[in-house]
Amino acid sequence: MEITSTELGLAARVQQLTKTYGAGEGAVRALDGVTVGIRRGEFTAIMGPSGSGKSTLMHIMAGLDAPTAGRVWIGDAEITGITDTELTILRRRRVGFVFQAFNLVPTLDAIGNIMLPFDLDGRRPTAMERSRIDGLVESLGLTGRLRHRPHQLSGGQQQRVAIARALATGPDLVFADEPTGNLDSRTSREVLALLATASREHGQSIAMVTHDPVAASYADRVVFLGDGRIVADKPKQTAEQVSEHMLASEVAA
Repeated sequence: MEITSTELGLAARVQQLTKTYGAGEGAVRALDGVTVGIRRGEFTAIMGPSGSGKSTLMHIMAGLDAPTAGRVWIGDAEITGITDTELTILRRRRVGFVFQAFNLVPTLDAIGNIMLPFDLDGRRPTAMERSRIDGLVESLGLTGRLRHRPHQLSGGQQQRVAIARALATGPDLVFADEPTGNLDSRTSREVLALLATASREHGQSIAMVTHDPVAASYADRVVFLGDGRIVADKPKQTAEQVSEHMLASEVAA
């Protein structure tokens, strides 16, 4: 009898996840038997020093990379072993992505980029989705920028377009990989506050990879990775607490 992710209250989870790059003596184990879940409606930060495996963990959880061993679920759908087509459809309909590099389509204007998930799915937004998009555009300060292409926007504006795109379909799960890495501190705070609001007010589950203690302090929970393993899993932390933990683990290493 399998216990489902829903029964556990999880939007995504991995079990005994291992990822190895290369073979023989040169093999690198990026993840080493990781078991963790992203809780529904919660904003989770995944932290760790460079090379700790945090981006690898996110990419496998999101179905962007395959594990060497272990199992992965998005909601109750196990994604280990499903076809690329099934995985693409599942990701498109249930998962939103925000990357450090924005990943906007240069030939589309801002509204075209925001509408991309609907175009790829071959459908038009419902009235409710249209209303959500209007709200996102307004709260992100993009109203006067919708006809601008990415090269006409600042880095902060491009990241806001990427966030609007990630949240447009109301996915139950949003992965954000260093979403504030290319932003100034004021824009970073706005972006983080928006992600926190998405989980708190709209019940979306957010998993954010970051090495920034201030960014992690916006999350409800902080998972720390070290050498491909989970070394700590803590409830809401201040930036100071996160910094202390990171410093202590570097000293211990």
